[in-house]
Amino acid sequence: MTLYSFVGLGLILFAVGAAGFFLRRNAVVLLLCIEIMLNAVNLIFAAFARYLYGTEGQVFIFIIMTVAAAEAAVGLGIIIALYGSHRTLDMSIIKELKG
Repeated sequence: MTLYSFVGLGLILFAVGAAGFFLRRNAVVLLLCIEIMLNAVNLIFAAFARYLYGTEGQVFIFIIMTVAAAEAAVGLGIIIALYGSHRTLDMSIIKELKG
């Protein structure tokens, strides 16, 4: 496979994640779309790291994976708190963050 096919796949994945983030209203789906976008960026970094024979892309991948894990943990905590107070995960219904 060539670099262009990896970059094309990464762009398609990022576009799917961005479209899902802007079109869907469920909080869990929003987190999953963010994860898809982060993994698309990881794929592009890995492709360029392999193409350029460098390790900088792999370092960025580990940093992005750390941020994604922290985002998932904090995001799920916020989702549990929102569901406990509002009894829904629909973000169009949840208008304010006060309890």
